[in-house]
Amino acid sequence: MWRWRCLLPFLAMLMLAGCDKTPTGRSQLALVPDGLMAEMGVDAFAQMRRQQPIEGDAAVNRLVHCVARSVVDAAEVRYPDAGMPETWEVVVFDDPSPNAFALPGGRIGVHKGLLRVAETPAQLAAVIGHEVGHVLADHGNERFTQQLGIKAVLLVVGLFSEGEMAREPMMQALGIGARLGIALPFSRAHEQEADQMGLAIMAKAGFDPRQSVALWRNMAEAGGSQPPEFLSTHPAHGSRIEALQGHMEDALAAFRSAPPADCSG
Repeated sequence: MWRWRCLLPFLAMLMLAGCDKTPTGRSQLALVPDGLMAEMGVDAFAQMRRQQPIEGDAAVNRLVHCVARSVVDAAEVRYPDAGMPETWEVVVFDDPSPNAFALPGGRIGVHKGLLRVAETPAQLAAVIGHEVGHVLADHGNERFTQQLGIKAVLLVVGLFSEGEMAREPMMQALGIGARLGIALPFSRAHEQEADQMGLAIMAKAGFDPRQSVALWRNMAEAGGSQPPEFLSTHPAHGSRIEALQGHMEDALAAFRSAPPADCSG
């Protein structure tokens, strides 16, 4: 009991320190140290690189790297106060599924299959901007905190007391590995916020934000039926498009004042 009495004030301090706001102004609680999140993201990405084939098509790589570079540069300008990784690594994986992800620590993965759905550079920018939005808004940290509750705090305390020896158990407890960034079930609030940020980022980068709506229509056609929205962590395609259109006026104003992006090859 005396240990808990000593620990409780520290836990309360951690929770207060973890209360913050996302780049859009939403309050959030994220208790895992940013440095640890970045380390785990880098480790998970390295594991993916070892286990998954990497796309060798030079034209595909040029396109993805051009779009990602434009998006990252625009994100830094659009959200200057967000925690931005110092460097970003971009890899195209030879995977037919239409997917992309961004991890803490500045790692972006794009599946070649995404280019069957994202038919233009602007549509690809909508996806990468969305994923970068997840990182800048610290959604992974927030989600882990929500899922683990007090366990997350105790693991952090254990990490501080045990150092490097606690890192591997913590990664296992958080379920982090090759699936980080792909299977993490972000909430609908996270998805909507990442959509909003991605729209602002792609517009700032000089990509037509209206292409985000075209992208999600393509996704709807490619994905077939969805579960009811109340049963899903992701918004239904129609709801997603409606929300994007609600922010479109501001995004178009930013797009018209930005230099046009040129990633056409």
